[in-house]
Amino acid sequence: MRIYSAWSLFLEEKCYHFQDHFYRFVVSKTEMTINYSNTDKTFVQQKFSSITRFYDFLNSLLSLGIDHYWRWQTVKYLNDVNGLVLDLCAGTLPLSKALVRYTKFKGKIVALDFCQPMLLYGKKRWQDNALFFVCGDALSLPLKDKKIDAIMVAFGVRNFSDRLAGLKEMFRALKTGGKVIILEFSHPYLSFFKKLYFAYLKYLLPRIGSVISRDKQAYKYLAHSIQVFYQPQEWMNLMQKAGFKHIKHKYLTGGIVSIYEGFKD
Repeated sequence: MRIYSAWSLFLEEKCYHFQDHFYRFVVSKTEMTINYSNTDKTFVQQKFSSITRFYDFLNSLLSLGIDHYWRWQTVKYLNDVNGLVLDLCAGTLPLSKALVRYTKFKGKIVALDFCQPMLLYGKKRWQDNALFFVCGDALSLPLKDKKIDAIMVAFGVRNFSDRLAGLKEMFRALKTGGKVIILEFSHPYLSFFKKLYFAYLKYLLPRIGSVISRDKQAYKYLAHSIQVFYQPQEWMNLMQKAGFKHIKHKYLTGGIVSIYEGFKD
């Protein structure tokens, strides 16, 4: 099948296998899940699995629909890329959809996430001939060196248990001249707006999220992870430490989110 030859270009065959017309990537012949020894990874994986069915709806509800604008602004950075793009922490595929919908992209997309239920849910709702699915760990990408033309990540790096290791893996997988585009939460730069936003994160967001998804822990974690994440300059410094060059940063919506761009020379 054509898909086999496509995967052989960049996947380590010992890690994942493709079966029939189903997108089933496995660690061994009998297992469909990836075992993690790190408790932080396990917790995050479990929380995202528990809210899979509500994830897209709550993203739009809790952001008042602005999340669609954020993704549109992110994929605009990939207008000039037509090779192989890695959608890292792809979840239910909203960023992949935005890339296909809002740009002239004609290449291939590898949608990778360590939460298999989210990938399967995304696949069930949307399929495209340009899209391939991998259940894998961002801290140990099942990709050969220098095979990816561009990497895009939306709201994923915040959940890495080792962020520098994750950035280094992205750098390793990128071709020379490739770029990484990261969309992530940040903090509003106006003090009064920041106070209102943090109050929303602490009190309102977990309540709304828990009522709909019935998992209060997941949205308490979300709020906390946003509050303690790096400031833009700190994150840019970490990207530079991982090897990226020509790093740029742009605030959106008053600093609620930021877009980062970096290159591999």
